[in-house]
Amino acid sequence: MNLYRQQSTWRLMLIIGALLIVSASLWYTNHLAKDIARSEQKKVELWANANKNLYQADDNTDLNFLFDVIKNNQSVPVILTNEENEILAWRNLDSVKVKNNDTYLAERLREMKKNKAPLQIEYYEGSYIYIYYEDSILLKQLRYYPFVQLGIIGLFLFVAYLSFSTVKSAEQNQVWVGMAKETAHQLGTPISSLVAWVEYLKDHLPEDTSKEEIITELGKDVDRLELIADRFSKIGSKPKLEEIQLVQPLEKTFHYIKRRSSDRVHFKMDVPENLKVQINAPLFEWVLENLLKNALDAMDGSGSIEMIAFEENNKTIVEIKDSGKGIASSKFKTVFQPGYSTKKRGWGLGLTLTKRIIEQYHGGKIFVKNSEIDKGTTFRIELPKKKKTNKIRIS
Repeated sequence: MNLYRQQSTWRLMLIIGALLIVSASLWYTNHLAKDIARSEQKKVELWANANKNLYQADDNTDLNFLFDVIKNNQSVPVILTNEENEILAWRNLDSVKVKNNDTYLAERLREMKKNKAPLQIEYYEGSYIYIYYEDSILLKQLRYYPFVQLGIIGLFLFVAYLSFSTVKSAEQNQVWVGMAKETAHQLGTPISSLVAWVEYLKDHLPEDTSKEEIITELGKDVDRLELIADRFSKIGSKPKLEEIQLVQPLEKTFHYIKRRSSDRVHFKMDVPENLKVQINAPLFEWVLENLLKNALDAMDGSGSIEMIAFEENNKTIVEIKDSGKGIASSKFKTVFQPGYSTKKRGWGLGLTLTKRIIEQYHGGKIFVKNSEIDKGTTFRIELPKKKKTNKIRIS
């Protein structure tokens, strides 16, 4: 089961859900804004007709009704002008600005002319007045509401995603640590038993060179199991870093993998003998093993593996280059995700553990430096150099 694919599917579903929510919200808000705009236009038309009837009123006209209609417009800003463009009246504008700024009404009138055509009223034959208007504050706010809502939804999804990722990461860490500790614990009993059996065979089997070699190799495999159990026991605990010659773990791991690989794989190592680093040797050897095994898997038993080390920009660099299948550039970061694997067997945790050991336990970095399909891949490890401290003598 590809856990990375499950995570990608979950993210895609979250994005699709968010887009559907936003789309539905935008559609509904836009629909509501159009309804309010039509309602306001009808309100202005009613207000205009009331003004027209007021100008044409006779003794039989109900003036109270017309005044009520005019006063009931409490939201739509309007300006009334004559044919000479002189402002006759206004409503629902900022009265303080009208009083203190002589150009305020003229500026608002220009804005209204740009946005909407005026309503024309013939108050007697051949003479007209014009009513200019604009959207109410409520309608303007409603038009901006989808963008505010989009921002709120986006912020909510971002916070929810961060929270979920943090909780999920913490849970994964607890599961990993628990699994590693339990694995080390479960290995302890059979390993102890195997150690005892190896010692028993040494003492009780008759002397035979071929059998001694078998017992020796069996002892090496038991030592290997003890090393693996020790590595798992260190997961979740703060490892002790020691300053050692880098060539020691590199040579040890390099030759271990080389002895167990095909003769058709060419190995090359270039590591200075005087290069010192602060590492936890068992965990760092685990990192190298994972990278070298991945390189072997990528070559199908034939090719070349090169490991080099050097100093650069106050960092210690280790690079492992293979001539295998290569990795697509879009997968450079994906390969370190839990569950990602191109193999049918395994959980896809090797490179994830490698990244954890280098970055969390050693304060370094590991990444795919470069890769080409069917040409090979180079993994790069960067370890920080130990900072030198000046000793202060107090006399």
